[in-house]
Amino acid sequence: MSTTPELLAATAVLAAGTFAFRLAGPALRSRVTLPPQAERLLNVAVVVLLAALVATSALTDAHSLTGPARPAGVAAGALCAWRKAPFLAVVLVAAATTALLRLLSVP
Repeated sequence: MSTTPELLAATAVLAAGTFAFRLAGPALRSRVTLPPQAERLLNVAVVVLLAALVATSALTDAHSLTGPARPAGVAAGALCAWRKAPFLAVVLVAAATTALLRLLSVP
C-alpha cells in the first residue's frame, strides 16, 4: 500500500503534467500546423468519440444493457438538440421522458 507522501507526490506530478498538456495546446497552436486532411480527420474523431460516449452512457449500466427508458430519454433530448432547443430544455426533456417512462414501469 502506498503511503500518504507517495500519494501526494504522485498527485502533484499528475496535476503538473495535466496542467502542462493543457498549457501546451494554446502555446503551440501558432507554431504547429497540421495538413488539412489531418484537421478534417480530427474533427470527425471528436464527433465519433462524443457519439461513443453518449451511446455507452445511454445504453449500459454496470456492464449490462439498460432498459428502454434511458435510451428513449437520450433520443428525446437528441431530438430537442437537433431542433436547436436551449440546453436546459434538452436536459429537462431527456430527464422528463426517462422519468415518465420509469413511472409507467418501463425499465
